[in-house]
Amino acid sequence: MYFIVGLGNPGRQYENTRHNVGFLTIDYLANKHNIDVKKSKFKALYGQGEISGQKVMLIKPQTYMNNSGEAVRDFRNFYKFEEDKLIVIVDDIDIDFGKIRIKQKGSAGTHNGMKSIIYQLQYDTFPRIKVAVGKKPDYMDLANFVLSGFSEKEVEIIREEIKLASQSIETLLESGIDKAMNKFNSINLLEE
Repeated sequence: MYFIVGLGNPGRQYENTRHNVGFLTIDYLANKHNIDVKKSKFKALYGQGEISGQKVMLIKPQTYMNNSGEAVRDFRNFYKFEEDKLIVIVDDIDIDFGKIRIKQKGSAGTHNGMKSIIYQLQYDTFPRIKVAVGKKPDYMDLANFVLSGFSEKEVEIIREEIKLASQSIETLLESGIDKAMNKFNSINLLEE
């Protein structure tokens, strides 16, 4: 079974913010594959189902972003899954808007949710899907930026990025991470 974790903050005020594209991608996958993500365990909402012929558990930690790792750690301790069976969907301010980036492993960068997961698990060798949420303007504080919403124009692009992220997960589950990286890391929605 694969454990697919989308990062975000619980609560209506955070619903459509940049920091919540992980949650939004989980919602999209859940809807598309008819998986009900409403059960509660280990400080997270989750649901089980099948995507691309693989059993999956879709997980939305409810700990707030900076403590996302607590929920992931509890799932790992309970299910004892392999490192590469975890897939994390995360917002990213460093890649160009209109793109997603699949990585096999790596550091957390500036992302506190990823920092929390790596700290709690004590490894960083798990795939992650990074969804671009735009570059922070110089006049804005990082926390304010990631908790801000999208403009109307950005909403259209973010919807397409979420579709792309979902397709990349389907490809990863069906054909492996190399195939997913080759197919999706070069797509730029703003150049199409």
